[in-house]
Amino acid sequence: MVSSITQRLTALQQSGHTQSIVGIKRGIERETLRVNADGSLAQSAHPLALGSALTHPWITTDFSESLLEFITPATADIDTTIKQLTDIHRFTLRQLGAERIWPASMPCYIADQHQIPLAFYGNSNIGRMKTLYRQGLKNRYGSMMQAISGVHFNFSLPNSFWLAYQTLLADQRPLQDFVSDQYLSLIRNYKRNAWLIVYLFGASPAMCKSFLEGRTSRYSFQSLGEGTVYLPYATSLRMSDLGYTNSAQSSLNITYNTLPEYIAGLHSAISQPSVEYQNIGIKVDGVYQQLNANVLQIENEFYSTIRPKRTTESGERPTCALAKRGVEYIEVRALDVNPFSPVGITAEQMHFLDIFLVYCLLEQSPSLSAAEQTITEQNLKKVVTDGRRINLELIQDGQPRLMQDWAEQIFADMMPIARWLDDAYNSNRYQGALKQYYLSLLDPAQTPSGKVLNHLISQRKDNGRYMRQLAEAYQQQLLQEPYQLYTESAFSEAVTTSLQQQKDIEASDTLSFDEYIQQYFAEVPACEQTL
Repeated sequence: MVSSITQRLTALQQSGHTQSIVGIKRGIERETLRVNADGSLAQSAHPLALGSALTHPWITTDFSESLLEFITPATADIDTTIKQLTDIHRFTLRQLGAERIWPASMPCYIADQHQIPLAFYGNSNIGRMKTLYRQGLKNRYGSMMQAISGVHFNFSLPNSFWLAYQTLLADQRPLQDFVSDQYLSLIRNYKRNAWLIVYLFGASPAMCKSFLEGRTSRYSFQSLGEGTVYLPYATSLRMSDLGYTNSAQSSLNITYNTLPEYIAGLHSAISQPSVEYQNIGIKVDGVYQQLNANVLQIENEFYSTIRPKRTTESGERPTCALAKRGVEYIEVRALDVNPFSPVGITAEQMHFLDIFLVYCLLEQSPSLSAAEQTITEQNLKKVVTDGRRINLELIQDGQPRLMQDWAEQIFADMMPIARWLDDAYNSNRYQGALKQYYLSLLDPAQTPSGKVLNHLISQRKDNGRYMRQLAEAYQQQLLQEPYQLYTESAFSEAVTTSLQQQKDIEASDTLSFDEYIQQYFAEVPACEQTL
């Protein structure tokens, strides 16, 4: 049995499978707030000129009408993905008039969370359900938390690689079972090492103090300018306890050792009543307040740094799709918006993520218990708040270890992977990305969080003012440049088509909303029978 990364890479190359890795597919989901010229949250509805948020393939909304989400199709070329994302930004800005898009994860100045309008998806049953889900989030956690933006990186390996890798490991199972199992191995190692991604990519060490909205915090924030608070060694306040938290989730036993185990844990959370959320009520005076009173309303409410995914059919629940057809790709979720990129992420970041995710796959990945998973989360939280602190210690295999030493080892293990990817793609960009981020490891001031904070402190500038300046600069840059991949007519056609599709969906509804909700959740027993 081949065991080490080096041995596995050597075996793939010697068996003539060097090129099997070519064809990695990636997709980006980038969230961003629409803001006014003064940096305040835009109160306007999702612009009709952008099409239907329910059905547009590339432009939608997340929690709020003001929170845009841009989605690129899965493609096998990083430069193509960046061009797609850039064109989507460019088209959107052409429709926004005086509004800008916010270049950071932590939100702009918001005086009151009630100023954050819930996303509206029309009057169809599915549209009303999407809005109701967000109403439930608002009632459970408040709206301010939902104004945080992030970047999701969707990643899948080509079939040619899976066939070669299954042969290498002498695995006799059906291919999809093998693929699902290997993606879960990747996920376990990602969770063990996600702190490194937060250190290298975290870009939210500071935020507008309006985000706290009078709440007390256990963090000892320092103040800057007129309205900025920060932690001196923080990497990503977005990933801190200030961000997406659910105290009831801490007792959940959702692990990633097998696909049935993961699905069973998630189904349990979806069906487990919460006393706290029962107090909110489901329907109050005939008006829905949330989808249900369980710990999770639906699967998407489970916050995780990474998820196994399968494309769903219309009306199909995510876990049911996984149970029926296995894991298709993974969604990396621990990424801050990169404020130094007009589109929130760079090609260099994507090259590094390729290397890192292949490393997580090829490295040995023993089972990860709930207790061990808690330790990985504690490591992550340390790096979130203190990642740039010298001599920071994390826990590895039950023992303290300097974060710097651990990271050095991971970089050393990733170097042959970067060389392999460069050989396969006839490139030098993978090794270039690895060297670039290694410099950030040697000098914390070179990380995005270090650069942001150094600028704020040296210029005595508010975080909001700095991000507003970046938003204006990116707006001018994007509006001045031509489309790279799409065309104006392609975007116009997508807008028209999406609006008609929404009308068609609304016209085709035959069930009442109560019946629709009941039928949607009735799929769970059938799903459980497939486990």
